[in-house]
Amino acid sequence: MAQRKNNTDLTELLLKCMAEPDPMLSMLEWLCAQLMEAEVSGIAGAEKNVHSPSRSDYRCGYRPRRLDTRVGTMYLMVPKLRGRGYIPFFVTERKRSEAALIQVIQEAFVQGVSTRKMEKLAHSLGIENLSRSQVSEMTKGLNEQVQEFRSRSLTDTRYPVIWTDALYEKVRMDGRVVSMAVMVVCGVNEQGHRDILAVEPMLDESRESYCQLFQNLLNRGLKTPMLVVSDANKGLIAAIRESFPGASWQRCKVHFMRNILAHVPQKEKESFAAQLKEIWRAPSAELARQRAKQLSEQYEKRFPRAIAVLEDELEDSLAFYAFPELDARKISSTNMLERLNREIRRRTNVVGIFPNTNSYLRLVTTYLMEYAEDWSVSRAYFNSKSIQTLLLKAA
Repeated sequence: MAQRKNNTDLTELLLKCMAEPDPMLSMLEWLCAQLMEAEVSGIAGAEKNVHSPSRSDYRCGYRPRRLDTRVGTMYLMVPKLRGRGYIPFFVTERKRSEAALIQVIQEAFVQGVSTRKMEKLAHSLGIENLSRSQVSEMTKGLNEQVQEFRSRSLTDTRYPVIWTDALYEKVRMDGRVVSMAVMVVCGVNEQGHRDILAVEPMLDESRESYCQLFQNLLNRGLKTPMLVVSDANKGLIAAIRESFPGASWQRCKVHFMRNILAHVPQKEKESFAAQLKEIWRAPSAELARQRAKQLSEQYEKRFPRAIAVLEDELEDSLAFYAFPELDARKISSTNMLERLNREIRRRTNVVGIFPNTNSYLRLVTTYLMEYAEDWSVSRAYFNSKSIQTLLLKAA
């Protein structure tokens, strides 16, 4: 097929776009139009107004369609084909997280949560107005992906180490705003790569709620991990011991240090914390206990409550020493999940108050899905040889 000569004067086009109220939006609109024309020509097997024996379909006019983007709202003339429907590829390839964020705003308006903050967020994304049909269509597709991710089978691989921590956001429920927790469980597989294992909403952090979370993981095929890293929530500890018999529990050393430092005067915190950190930097558990004993003897009269917390609960924070094959910095705390939670919270903060539980869970899960995809193809969190050595040792 002969190639049509392109006589577009780009300089003239740029000058024309610069004269528009929104030059970037005008250039994007022109680019989208060119992409649609090229895509339709490929599908039809012939350029517009060109006769070709290899033609497989015919154009039959255009239909106006609105497209909301982060640059602004565009009104495109989408080509129509006689023999089949046509949807531009750049519409169907929109990222899940962006779709989820737009859906949260839409759903908030539809349900009457028309706060000034939601309006400002909508305008910042270039959305001029919101419709119920958009909400229904977008929600259906996202819900299916979220549910599939949260219920997928975990039987294909083993996760010797898992971390668990909670995210908290404000959610509107039964006409009032409550603090909703979403428990995130992350694990490292046999190849050393991280993965998101569970994303579960919880109204309370009771033993029953955590047991239900872990039982759901076991039902999906999770094998009992060798080490579970978390904070010292009593309900969580009880659920770990009940659901994963034989697993070691590592109390997050960072949370533990905060609990100890809460009983130390502000002016003394820095110097005391510097000595406290040296306990978990020790090359062995025995040396860590010796350093803790020396610290206790030095400060037991000045800070008795802080020393009492240290002595009573030290052993739970030293469980990571039983796994010398793994990087102690990564399994002695929940810092990895804390960093992930901060990234998620940085993005959810723009919403403020979520219109309902489903919109909160949907947005958080879509972000976590993207992190899980990135982790699967990025550098391993642990060396695979160290993981295999650990598994052989336990066999």
